[in-house]
Amino acid sequence: MPTKAASTSTKEKSTAKRSPRTTKKSAPADGEVQRLRIRVRAYEHKILDASVKLIMDTALRFDAKVVGPIPLPTEIKKYTVNRAAFIYKDAREQYEMRVHRRVIDIINPPPKVIEALTNLSLPSGVSIDVKMM
Repeated sequence: MPTKAASTSTKEKSTAKRSPRTTKKSAPADGEVQRLRIRVRAYEHKILDASVKLIMDTALRFDAKVVGPIPLPTEIKKYTVNRAAFIYKDAREQYEMRVHRRVIDIINPPPKVIEALTNLSLPSGVSIDVKMM
């Protein structure tokens, strides 16, 4: 008898209505969301943070909606070099280079913001990538 009860309960489970899966709602075609993604890279984190603050202040001055800055993982490159040219392999120097990165998203940027960001002068050693998504 217990097997019948188990079989009927499995039938009930299989015939029960499943809830429809929730899908990501996309924005309507006429009100499509545009995003300006700014990636900033530098070797020194202090200069990087100052540059990000400059970008944020510029975007907020024109009342743009800003998401970020989002810190990305620091890329560390390590190099090992022999101290001596010929022998003494045990004596080595180790160097590392750290690349700090941040991402800033500006949602639906007005043309004034884009123009202000292109005219922005950043300190040397800071590279910036701007992409429209």
